[in-house]
Amino acid sequence: MPNTLLTPTAVTREALRILHSKLSFVGSIVREYDDSFAKSGAKIGDSLKIRLPNQYTVRAGAALSTQDTDESSVTLQVATQKGVDLNFTSVDLTLSLDDFSKRILEPAMSVLAANMEADAMSMYKDVHQSIWNGGAAATLAKVLAGRKILNDALAPSSDRTANLNTQDTIDLIDGLKGLFHDSKEVARQYREGFMGRTAGFDFTENTMWAAHVRGAAAGYLVNDTMASGDSSMDVDTGTGAIKKGDVFTIAGVFKVHPETKVSTGILQQFVVTADHAGGAGTISFSPAMISTGARQNVSALPANNDPVTFQGAASSAVGTSLLYQKEAFAFATADLVMPSGVDFARREVLDGISMRIVRQYDINNDKFPCRLDVLYGYKTIRPQLACRIHNN
Repeated sequence: MPNTLLTPTAVTREALRILHSKLSFVGSIVREYDDSFAKSGAKIGDSLKIRLPNQYTVRAGAALSTQDTDESSVTLQVATQKGVDLNFTSVDLTLSLDDFSKRILEPAMSVLAANMEADAMSMYKDVHQSIWNGGAAATLAKVLAGRKILNDALAPSSDRTANLNTQDTIDLIDGLKGLFHDSKEVARQYREGFMGRTAGFDFTENTMWAAHVRGAAAGYLVNDTMASGDSSMDVDTGTGAIKKGDVFTIAGVFKVHPETKVSTGILQQFVVTADHAGGAGTISFSPAMISTGARQNVSALPANNDPVTFQGAASSAVGTSLLYQKEAFAFATADLVMPSGVDFARREVLDGISMRIVRQYDINNDKFPCRLDVLYGYKTIRPQLACRIHNN
């Protein structure tokens, strides 16, 4: 029986299925989907508001001490449009779906997935909690140290992922032979790069983790009188460029338990959010230093001339892997408007990823130029639910 022409619905769904199977990072974080972008008269601009959990302080004694609910949110911009443009011939469209998928959609969706993943994976630079193990191989002990950091931050124990670069994967598997072969987990390995589950994490491999190149910063001192809630700080004395994504601590500034607000005796880590050329000036960082109230995260604010210590060796490049609970990050897609007057246009959604396909007929060459598009954005929502590991 001859093959029939492939329908736009079948093509779009198959493209989404392939894309989904290749998104090892995006596929393991929160995926928001909003169809109001495509509704005439009901557009919301290019931003989504994501509400963060409320936090409260505890009263001591019998006297009533009311407190307002201080709701906070982060804004996720859905403003990146990427896609793949193809030319189908009449012959192509008579292939079976399997042949069409292997010859045309598989390579197209692979490169689109790589670009989307690389964009989203840049969010590692928003994460302040980190373990620096430069010059040494990844070990289970480092993963467990990261697990402790997530536990201390009260990250939910479910939906945790250890997303490793290739070298870390090699080092860990070599050291943990036999731990990734549970029969139930083997049956779940439908997503590309999925290795298995151990130590409370789903382990997956991703080749696109960028090495972090630490700046040359050294010898910096606080040159500021800080206030609770500050996310920038004047520094002096030090030398060397400071790079976005560099992590630092300040002498005497300890993190506190998220609920009791008691000092943990562990220095609070901060991450630089914008490059600094070097020398005296102002550095921006995250999280903001909060010394009182329900959102308190430090035991005390720094004093003038307190030393600022940057993690890792100056000007060194280290491999990047990331441990996280899925609610640390969000990736959102939105419905693109459907054009009229074309051969066909179709939109489909799979697990929060919306894709549009539009095809037109080129009568001069008997071809069907076609475009597949995704409109998306990404945002670090709760960086305390993630931990960077820098090995090798």
